[in-house]
Amino acid sequence: MPNSDLFKISSSEFHRWWNSERFRGIIYQLLLVMTVLIIGWILVANTLTNLDSRNIATGFKFLDREAGFGISEHLINYKPSDSYLRAFKVGLLNTLRVATIGIVLATILGIIIGIARLSRNWIVVRLAATYIEAVRNVPVLLLLLFCYSIITISLPLTRVAFNLFDRIFVSNRGIHIPSLIWDINSLIVLLTLVASVLLSIGIGYWSHWHQKKDRRDFPILLISLILIIGLPSLVFLMIGAKLSFDIPHLVGFNFTGGTTFSPEFIALLLGLVIYTSAFIAEIVRSGILSVSYGQTEAALSLGLSNIQVLRLVVLPQSLRVIIPPLTNQYLNLVKNAPLAVSIGFPDLVSIANTAINQTGQAIEGVFIIMSIYLIISLSISFFMNWYNKRIALRGGH
Repeated sequence: MPNSDLFKISSSEFHRWWNSERFRGIIYQLLLVMTVLIIGWILVANTLTNLDSRNIATGFKFLDREAGFGISEHLINYKPSDSYLRAFKVGLLNTLRVATIGIVLATILGIIIGIARLSRNWIVVRLAATYIEAVRNVPVLLLLLFCYSIITISLPLTRVAFNLFDRIFVSNRGIHIPSLIWDINSLIVLLTLVASVLLSIGIGYWSHWHQKKDRRDFPILLISLILIIGLPSLVFLMIGAKLSFDIPHLVGFNFTGGTTFSPEFIALLLGLVIYTSAFIAEIVRSGILSVSYGQTEAALSLGLSNIQVLRLVVLPQSLRVIIPPLTNQYLNLVKNAPLAVSIGFPDLVSIANTAINQTGQAIEGVFIIMSIYLIISLSISFFMNWYNKRIALRGGH
């Protein structure tokens, strides 16, 4: 009889717990975690078994082995005798190079086109709308192939390349420009420029605080220009620095010397910028339209010009609407960069594919690609979320 009473008590307690939404949630989550762990264990065990049956070694030791293949474009020194790890570094730098330049150019172009969509000039509005609708409805891969075809077909051969000032050459092999020959004096001037930029940013923050306190405008733009241009120029003259450039010149069937932007790099960058800017333009347009027109009328009544109204009143307020979807477009640009494989640009994915084909380390290679792109995407999201919180409205309801 006591055992029956205990069973009844435990049963009633169980029903009471089960009627609790929190208790059921914990049970469901535990079951889900157990299911995922079991499935993961099965997949890992089957993978290890299959790899062992094919005599394929696992691990990342292959990164120390000689790569044995060349890479056409590299920001750091590289030769086929270098390791796979070095090759992955080259691919990562190439990807970051495209992504960084692409984000900056796509943002600038997108803002210009987005503002043009709101112009009072009928032709400007129609041209901007046509650009946006045409680009957004074309697959990005097709756009990359189109840009690459235009560059390689329409530009002249290296022997009859376009010659600009006997310094810049444009051909179907790319754009060849002079490159600065670095020495200690050049580094000193560069460090001075960096210090001038940092000092200008600091003065900008101080100016913002000063304006809030005294309600007086501060000529921050003029002072920043003087610092960024004048200070490095003064240091340049004081230390007697001389600028030396490596001028590209034709040798055989191609140019040597200077800096070369290959057709693959230009096509990839151009395609990504054109495609992403069309989406950014619509984001900018919607952000500007979200600001009440009364704000514009009030600013105009104070005597501000249209440019001042846009720069000081409309854009700062519209950023709160623009930043979240803009973050998605930045991420999309980075994630579209692996399409470089289609036009032969040696980005991270292209080099990783070559390494996988040579070593058979497919799981490790894909894991490296996924990890790097995850870190890049999370870094962009973290920065944009930080900036979004910084410009968010605070206090008051």
